[in-house]
Amino acid sequence: MEIAFYVHHHGSGHLMRCLAIASALKNCHITFLGSRLEQYRSLIPDNIKFISLPMDTPGDQDLDVVDQSPAGLHYAPLNVNGQLQRVNTITSFLASNPNLLFIVDVSVEVAMLSKLCGVPTIVVRQHGLRDDLPHQICYRNAIGLLAPFDERMSGQVPEWISNKTFYTGGLSRFAPSADLSDASKRNVAVLIGSGGTSINNDFLEHLSVECPQWIFHIVGNIHSSKNINNLHLYGKLEDPRTVLANCCLVIGNAGHNTVMECASLNKRFIAVSEERPFKEQEEKARIIEDLTLAVHIHASEIFQVDWEEILENSLASRPDWNGLISSDAAERAAAYLMHTHRTVFQRN
Repeated sequence: MEIAFYVHHHGSGHLMRCLAIASALKNCHITFLGSRLEQYRSLIPDNIKFISLPMDTPGDQDLDVVDQSPAGLHYAPLNVNGQLQRVNTITSFLASNPNLLFIVDVSVEVAMLSKLCGVPTIVVRQHGLRDDLPHQICYRNAIGLLAPFDERMSGQVPEWISNKTFYTGGLSRFAPSADLSDASKRNVAVLIGSGGTSINNDFLEHLSVECPQWIFHIVGNIHSSKNINNLHLYGKLEDPRTVLANCCLVIGNAGHNTVMECASLNKRFIAVSEERPFKEQEEKARIIEDLTLAVHIHASEIFQVDWEEILENSLASRPDWNGLISSDAAERAAAYLMHTHRTVFQRN
């Protein structure tokens, strides 16, 4: 089976999700297409071909750019050479690979391009307010929608979208496990993602001063010249499980992978929602707070709230993420894709 993934370049979450699903696809020819994939080359197995796409943003030589997207698309600027070369690379690949199933994670424009090429396309669903015209057209034109979460985390969507969606269950790179951390030691993990965050040095210093009895273990690309006793910086870790296992609380943004990893490790979680297109993180954080699984704090409020009180109150609770993470979510997604491929191309 020929199966390809378009991997969006914002943050690393899209790639990690695609890698998890691809690892469960057996006896398939798999290709990843995306910008900035080179920086993750060490994470992509040799059996996965990857094609680097130029960025679709204006370069120094693009002097006559008109950023006015037509109705039905989110982003289609005029006179951007990278955009033209990007479309050329994608369509050339699609034309050279018959009987291809294309999974788009995520881009309305790439999904629509695939549809125009007559290639069956499955679109990965994300949280947020996706009731705009481009998303509605994209979802209607896809042959299927893939949600890498449990249906209880779906939010309010029209029935036709839910009916068209295959819910994998919670998809995480970590197997579900109990939280065995010692809460009396007051260790808190702070996860810093790569998609843009308000959790920076100023905030960490504020946190350390406001909560001197707590010890904060910082995972992510952040550096500080100050030596603060209750802040421990680990840098970026490919596998932060050891740090997370020893912490009774996690503070992090409400990105999909962070939420799913906290769920899989059954952690108390304080979700700091960042501004994202379509209010994606706000909706996800609201959903898990409504399910009494996390505390939601908007990024604009992180210097106003009483962190000592929030941490103490969180410590007194014990969330039960049971059922929101599926140990076989990647396998379920892979089975769905392979079944769809057989159905579309009428193969036994």
